[in-house]
Amino acid sequence: MKKVNPVRVIAVTSGKGGVGKTNLSVNLGMAMCEMGKRVALLDADMGLANVDVLLGMYPQFNLSHVLSGEKTLDEIILHGPSGLLVIPASSGLQRMSDLSNIEQAAIVHAFSEINHDLDVMIVDTAAGISPSVVNFARACQEIIIVVCDEPTSLTDAYAFIKLLNRDYGLNRFHVLTNMVQTVQQGQLLFQKLTRVTDRYLDVSLDFVGAIPFDEYLRKAVQKQNPVIASYPRSKASLAIKAAAQQINRWPIKNQAGGYLEFFVERMIQYGTQEHVA
Repeated sequence: MKKVNPVRVIAVTSGKGGVGKTNLSVNLGMAMCEMGKRVALLDADMGLANVDVLLGMYPQFNLSHVLSGEKTLDEIILHGPSGLLVIPASSGLQRMSDLSNIEQAAIVHAFSEINHDLDVMIVDTAAGISPSVVNFARACQEIIIVVCDEPTSLTDAYAFIKLLNRDYGLNRFHVLTNMVQTVQQGQLLFQKLTRVTDRYLDVSLDFVGAIPFDEYLRKAVQKQNPVIASYPRSKASLAIKAAAQQINRWPIKNQAGGYLEFFVERMIQYGTQEHVA
């Protein structure tokens, strides 16, 4: 029986690596769980998965076993802190980082069999603009782009937005600034990006928030525990919770795009397009 529960499907992505994207995905998921939401976190970095590492989990099975038919999606789901459901990818398997669209779609098709009633699914993509990253981002309803105060972070974020806008017609993006000294610095970064997108692209950017540089976040990573669990009153934790509350206020699309099945159908559609081409 098809689920009728609207699911908010969010891609968390970045133009480049090293901006703290996966850490934010984990902690945003935890923050939403603490708000009473049923959240699943999909590690969509197929070749260099590390969501499980940040949570101190060591899965025996992962998405490569779903693709091979050895396991169902439900059989590989891990139960993380605060009820966060984690769907692990594989790490160090080159083949998994080079999946065709058809194979990506096969993995996503497994989501139609998922037996958990969800409110939110966070898709933690790989960094960069590979076909896998683009397809996962296109299939999600909302795209959060993480940037930090480095010139390459901004230029790569712009390149990613430009690609999705000009080649695929996407025109709404959310921006989360990370590892900033102050909220004002985060807002300035956002304004710097919007000045360029306003000039050259037909897109609208929305500022989700600014996560401060916080030594407690580094300590939490070393403990393999989310910062909002280890240090709930730290600056980073409070900012992440505020960002999660803002995300929760976004309207959920009530058309087809509001359902997890739509995510599945979009990915399969992209796989078929590649196959036909």
